[in-house]
Amino acid sequence: MRKLLGFWAIGLLGFLIPTATYAVDIGDTFNSPVKSFGSLISVIISNAYIIAGVIVLFLLVFGGLKIIMSAGGGEQQKTAQGKQAITAAVIGFLIIFTSYWIIQIIETITGVSILKPIF
Repeated sequence: MRKLLGFWAIGLLGFLIPTATYAVDIGDTFNSPVKSFGSLISVIISNAYIIAGVIVLFLLVFGGLKIIMSAGGGEQQKTAQGKQAITAAVIGFLIIFTSYWIIQIIETITGVSILKPIF
């Protein structure tokens, strides 16, 4: 256990020590339009926000339809499932919205472009 903790601490120190090269050129190595690892992460994060938004929209529509379909039959269980889906969608939206603005604040403070990849 101590060895594992020691290796973890050494690895953490490796990230804290500044190096001369801050970007890895993966564009030439893998014949990719993405030029650095940071750009790749930026593309992944940007696309994750789009996918999360589509999932939130799907959950809102699904929950609304579930409530509407169960309203006429008096099925309380389906109404509860629809409400749960809408609640999950709203909580997910708040998490997405908050994380987006945290990234925007980090971009403003550090001056590093996170959500705008450089190609």
